[in-house]
Amino acid sequence: MNIRKQIAQDLLAIKAVTLSPNKPFQWVSGIKSPIYTDNRLTIGYPEVRARIASGLARLIIESYPTVDAIGGVVTAGIPHATSVADRLGLPLCYVRSAPKDHGRGKQVEGYLEKGASVVLIDDLISTGGSVIKAAETLRNEGYAVLGIAAIFSYELPEGQTNFEKANLPLVTLTNYSTLLEQAEEGRLVTAEEREDLLSWRQDPWGWR
Repeated sequence: MNIRKQIAQDLLAIKAVTLSPNKPFQWVSGIKSPIYTDNRLTIGYPEVRARIASGLARLIIESYPTVDAIGGVVTAGIPHATSVADRLGLPLCYVRSAPKDHGRGKQVEGYLEKGASVVLIDDLISTGGSVIKAAETLRNEGYAVLGIAAIFSYELPEGQTNFEKANLPLVTLTNYSTLLEQAEEGRLVTAEEREDLLSWRQDPWGWR
């Protein structure tokens, strides 16, 4: 089984992903969503956590071979970034959502050589807002951000547009389409529900 399908199965098995097309969740943004994802659960499952770390490490070497350092996005990206940095033997940093309001007021924690080429890791990609902001912070401090690596993406058109505007390549271990394929194979959703779920991805604001 390829890594894309395996990680999708893992997320479903540990209930990091909940599919509820008939009783959708509401996001903070106001979007009604038939899916809820909590990839923080992955750190509590050693085998899943190890597969994610190995998969991300391999993906980064293939996609960003000149990487000098790994960065984690607060907070859910930090544990996975740590595991990947260990596997690749690279320096690690993490980016706060805002500068500290005490001490030296740092927003980037950890030590990196000036001008280092960084790959940022996050657990989940929706519209890309938080990780793009983290990338901008690193760039403003003089680092080169090669791109983003994440566990899962909703594959929202808005997210794709945002990454293109920010000139940030994105690679993920698995995605919404693959997850729905695995959910249907595992009889967690019907073929009809899968089509409904796919239609949400194309127009999350106008869905239903």
